[in-house]
Amino acid sequence: MIHLAQLRLQLERSFSPLACECTITGEHSLTVKLYHPVSGQVDLVVSGLKVSALNTHEAVVTLIEELRYELQSNTLHRPDPVR
Repeated sequence: MIHLAQLRLQLERSFSPLACECTITGEHSLTVKLYHPVSGQVDLVVSGLKVSALNTHEAVVTLIEELRYELQSNTLHRPDPVR
């Protein structure tokens, strides 16, 4: 299993300039929040991700790809989701 700090760092690098907040619940599920660091505007929140499934680099890459897809789907109607 990947450490939360490592996961957060990978997500921040992948979604820069957005900020990333990762939290784990007592049920070992992960919530990822991507937001603008200055305005605080939230672009994406995904909950219920299984921490146990993130045990390889490939699993983390797959998560990042899925989050990119969700972020793109959620921001299709915004003029510029990153500014």
